[in-house]
Amino acid sequence: MSAGQAAGEAAGAAPALPRALSALFYGACSFLIVLVNKALLSAYSFPSPVFLGIGQMAATILILYVSKLNNIVHFPDFDKSIPVKLFPLPLIYVGNHISGLSSTSKLSLPMFTVLRKFTIPLTLLLEIIILGKRYPLSIILSVFAIILGAFIAAGSDLSFNLEGYIFVLLNDIFTAANGVYTKQKIDPKELGKYGVLFYNACFMVVPTVIISYSTGDFQQAIRFQHWTNFLFLFQFVLSCFLGFLLMYSTVLCSHYNSALTTTVVGAIKNISIAYIGMLIGGDYIFSMLNFIGLNICMAGGLRYSFLTLRGSSQPAQPGDEENALPASKA
Repeated sequence: MSAGQAAGEAAGAAPALPRALSALFYGACSFLIVLVNKALLSAYSFPSPVFLGIGQMAATILILYVSKLNNIVHFPDFDKSIPVKLFPLPLIYVGNHISGLSSTSKLSLPMFTVLRKFTIPLTLLLEIIILGKRYPLSIILSVFAIILGAFIAAGSDLSFNLEGYIFVLLNDIFTAANGVYTKQKIDPKELGKYGVLFYNACFMVVPTVIISYSTGDFQQAIRFQHWTNFLFLFQFVLSCFLGFLLMYSTVLCSHYNSALTTTVVGAIKNISIAYIGMLIGGDYIFSMLNFIGLNICMAGGLRYSFLTLRGSSQPAQPGDEENALPASKA
């Protein structure tokens, strides 16, 4: 099997255009929500990131429920089999949320960025184990180029914090598992992508509210002084809507591509933000080691994208299609 054919099998049988557009849509949504959240949490000093997440989940539930009532989207009505079909996605998301919040404050930003890149090989490994995917050596090498670049970029700031390492690596595991299990659960014969989005948000919102209330995050949000500020309120609502679009674009990208591709697109987006930070913002401190590492990361990400899209343009062999079907239905 050639590398191009194997890459095509690894990413699925969807045509190149929907796969490329869904990846671009996910990258754009992910990039925009970073900008809006940055404005809310920094410019307005909104003290409650968990409450913001609750707003995004509530927007997802509301938009999908209204769309279902108006026959715009379709997904199964709730019954006792839904939690079984969705399991373990809600638990994975809550674990991802808690470990993510716990890790960011315990590590320097460069080291945090390096360790978060381990989500990519973990996703690759879980896709092989859970979904039965097969990847050629060229894809694997491009993935590890991203990790190598991240290590080089953070080479001047490798601090050790055991508790921080544990939390961020747990966060990597939960993030990778979330992507892979989402890919597994969006089978149209089961919940479908809209059902996964709706019921996952329904099950996630309750424990997240409990976490927010128990940590004081909820109370700080209620007492925030800018709720009467139109610009703040507009950006808060925009962030909630973008949160829905981000969840939807994540599922869409995983549906047309793979969980690994979605993770790599996220990494490319983060590198792009670093490039933009070099030009605007004024808080980027240039170092040759960091610059070389960022370029290696970007080269690995672009190489992965090229191999994946090139593979999709080639017809899969009959044997490959037979092998890919069980994986897509797993």
